Amino acid sequence: MRLKKAVMGMCVFGLGLAVLTGCGGSDSSKEEQAAESGMPEELNVQFVPTNNDGSMQAKAKPFAEYLTEKLGTTVNVTLATDYSTIVEAMASGQVDIGIMPPAAYVQARDMGAAEALLTSELGAYDRETGLPLEGEMTGTFKGEILVRSDSDIQSLEDLKGKKIATLSPNSASGYIYPVAEMKDAGIDPVTDCTLTTVNDIPSEMTAVLNGQQDACFVFEGARNVFKSSFSDYDLMQDLRVLYLTEGDIPNDAIAVQPDMDPALKEKVKEVFLNMANDEDGAEAMTLWNHLGYTEVSESAYDTIRDYTEKAAE
Repeated sequence: MRLKKAVMGMCVFGLGLAVLTGCGGSDSSKEEQAAESGMPEELNVQFVPTNNDGSMQAKAKPFAEYLTEKLGTTVNVTLATDYSTIVEAMASGQVDIGIMPPAAYVQARDMGAAEALLTSELGAYDRETGLPLEGEMTGTFKGEILVRSDSDIQSLEDLKGKKIATLSPNSASGYIYPVAEMKDAGIDPVTDCTLTTVNDIPSEMTAVLNGQQDACFVFEGARNVFKSSFSDYDLMQDLRVLYLTEGDIPNDAIAVQPDMDPALKEKVKEVFLNMANDEDGAEAMTLWNHLGYTEVSESAYDTIRDYTEKAAE
């Protein structure tokens, strides 16, 4: 009887030890499981905000939670302070995935610091009315030069001697394309105008509306995108499009570090391709007004290099 009890005691002890070991192994092996699956412990994602009013920062957390769930690893999402910082972050390896404006992507790509997996799709606009075309999407957009509706500026030539609000010189629609095409038209905005760099598009439009600036460089559809931010103005009525760039600008790139594990690249690609198919994913895309993602054509981004060189002449 004593021997039987002793044996039973040893069995219970062994079972308990196995359970404890199993539980402890489950917690402690998470890093090992991630390593075995090729998935890093965490991923860092960065994007350039279209405005600096804090609203995009607030949306970054749910976006991080969404990517964490879909990718199966901790995802940190940060906002770049400007177009150059996201390039620097990709080049230094601090960021694994960049949601990159086109000119910033080309700069990082040419440095060997970024590889586009996908390009975004945006809503198309009626170029006569400036209003969205319901149900239509596009892989490219134009740059716009906006002036007040009551302005006497009627042509690019009328911009000589005027004050123009721009975005960073690394912004395709906010600087590169309009500057390059103005030079092609015989007006050098760098010498013939007074250019002022501002932080975001709402600030550009505000400066034009209150008379501090005569014009501003923005992306196509900016009046419609930001109209809800202006309670004292009707942007569609108070601002008009003076000029629409002839060149088409490719949309944002979903870019990764070129040396990222191929399996992880495919996982990232899959998550973004499916983002429009669920409510949380569609909500996440509103950060940049993206409506979906599609396969990327690198040749579409090559045109940006030509425009960048022309703008810098």
